[in-house]
Amino acid sequence: MLEIKDLHVRFHTRDRDAVSGVSFSIADGEILGLVGESGSGKSVTAMSVAGLLPRRQCEYSGEIRLDSAELLHAARSELRRIQGRDIGVVFQQPMSCMDPLMRVGLQVEEPLLLHTRIPKEERRKLALEALAAVELPSPEAVYQKYPHELSGGMIQRVMIAAAMISHPKLLILDEPTTALDVTIQAQILELLKKLNREHGMSMLFISHNLNVVRKLCTRVVVMQKGRLVEQGSTDQVFYSPQHPYTRQLIAAIPTRKRKEAPNDE
Repeated sequence: MLEIKDLHVRFHTRDRDAVSGVSFSIADGEILGLVGESGSGKSVTAMSVAGLLPRRQCEYSGEIRLDSAELLHAARSELRRIQGRDIGVVFQQPMSCMDPLMRVGLQVEEPLLLHTRIPKEERRKLALEALAAVELPSPEAVYQKYPHELSGGMIQRVMIAAAMISHPKLLILDEPTTALDVTIQAQILELLKKLNREHGMSMLFISHNLNVVRKLCTRVVVMQKGRLVEQGSTDQVFYSPQHPYTRQLIAAIPTRKRKEAPNDE
């Protein structure tokens, strides 16, 4: 479904590749976790797939294919056709991606407005269905609200609704639960599992939180300093890690024992 071959990206302001020779694939209906510390190249890889790479600011090479479409070197007009229709994106800070002066429902409808000729009433109906699918209470009321009237968890659900309304082949989620508390985070993860199960939507889930990745993803790719250092099934990577960096990441996962303060009495 998605295949990345020997991806290289170097920004003009940096003296080393942000992404160096990365290759991996995502199968139909698979949830792939892309993990690594800040600066490891996760988000640059995601931007490259989503067609959001600032081409004038970098040198890039390799190949990214979504089914038969080559994305990395595609014309901007072709990328605009694919974005929002075949690829949906959910970012870490959803509030910054929303227009504060536009009602929520119209923003959920926007991919349909850009990529289809569906009439207004049908767009509204599909937006309400999408808001219901992400388990927002009272979709009619949410549709009419402005972003500032919703909580962080509700806004993240709205962004997921907007990203999935056109039933894309691939949903890219870049640290989508980082800004949420643990309870809301767990709800979003369950929602993503449900959407994957019911719609067969492939997902690229980017995170530095290995606990979250372990709960959601079927396979994991580990990046360090722009390079892919390990990949495999979630169980394989977490319980039989091969690379020292992967072992360090797993060792740093907080456990109950680590959280407990030592008893000096």
